[in-house]
Amino acid sequence: MARIVQKYGGSSVRDTDRILSVARRIKQCRDRGDDLIVVVSAMGGVTDRLIALAKEVNPDPNEREMDMLLATGEQQSVALLALALHGLGCPAISFTGAQAGIETDDTHSKARIRSIQPRRIRERLEQGKVVIVAGFQGRGDDDAITTLGRGGSDLTAVALAAALKADLCQIFTDVDGVYTADPRLAPDARKIDRISHDEMLELASLGAKVMQARSIEFAKKFGVDLEVRSSLNDRPGTLITKETKDMEDVVIRGVSADRTEAKLTVTHIPDRPGRAARLFQILAAAAINVDMIVQNVSADGFTDISFTVPRADLDKIRRRLADRIQKEVQAEEILYDERIAKISAVGIGMRSHSGIAARMFTILAERDINIEMIATSEIKISCVIREHAAEHAVRALHTAFGLGRDDRGASDE
Repeated sequence: MARIVQKYGGSSVRDTDRILSVARRIKQCRDRGDDLIVVVSAMGGVTDRLIALAKEVNPDPNEREMDMLLATGEQQSVALLALALHGLGCPAISFTGAQAGIETDDTHSKARIRSIQPRRIRERLEQGKVVIVAGFQGRGDDDAITTLGRGGSDLTAVALAAALKADLCQIFTDVDGVYTADPRLAPDARKIDRISHDEMLELASLGAKVMQARSIEFAKKFGVDLEVRSSLNDRPGTLITKETKDMEDVVIRGVSADRTEAKLTVTHIPDRPGRAARLFQILAAAAINVDMIVQNVSADGFTDISFTVPRADLDKIRRRLADRIQKEVQAEEILYDERIAKISAVGIGMRSHSGIAARMFTILAERDINIEMIATSEIKISCVIREHAAEHAVRALHTAFGLGRDDRGASDE
């Protein structure tokens, strides 16, 4: 008998037919004798509809009340799934994030999990029930409902797997696993059978939408093995696990494109100590994550700083922070550019192979794709380019690095 955490995304529970299909899958696992904790997202499209409703009554909604509203999507899903299991004769109980013992800080819309007290979950498992937990949510210090940010149900599942010492955490979605690139951009992309936590963390943070980046970070920290697989079939998925020596034999594991970021340039800042620090202190206090940063060489005692942020945060910056930034760092103006894409190549094999950056830049140059910003780590290279060139760039890199099915067969193992 194993203890397994399963997470089903919005596409897997988008309507009652899918919910019944998920319920049958869960019952099959339980009939084998496994302990099951199931984390569920809101039904597909529900979160977006709730956001639209909120903005109809207030274009700039309060984040606390938005958490109260958005959490209802997952609560609807867990109740429906529990009812479906009851109809199949399978004992089950649903919990909100708070009832499941998920404690967070008070950062509404982007809360971080502080601790999990899964006493109620253990009690119900001992009673032979399937425990269904609303993903994406928890309870803050003042007992207010908090949410964990987009994709937060992945984090809920991984955190519960760590707290309950589960044997495996399965992430069910509408794709068969993790691919070498988005198949919509690179039609010959192939499924990866096994990938390290570090590689998956980079891919997730760089635009691969299969899993939330924070959940991968959490899984690595607590040694949780993950399997990403489809809820629509029984084929094996992709195992995300600790790094092994043979993984370095594959230089580039995957290529990703992120079209969810925007570039800001704060111009003509006095080139004196503390100005950059103040700029990013203001953004950090507003819980805005900054990704790539470039500071130009000083000219005549002034400099420009360019950086990327999630596009979803642009309105907050324009409405609440722009005037303050210009005043406190004494900048001339702030330029906004939403028509960018971040293209990345990822692979732990970069640690032991040289020349990857030169090859990547050459591939883009040969296709007349200009690079605006560059960021690197020991296992990834990222470039900001024009958004309209993203698909062309992904296909070119995917082909040049030999990642397609025709290059290496149907699998990487």
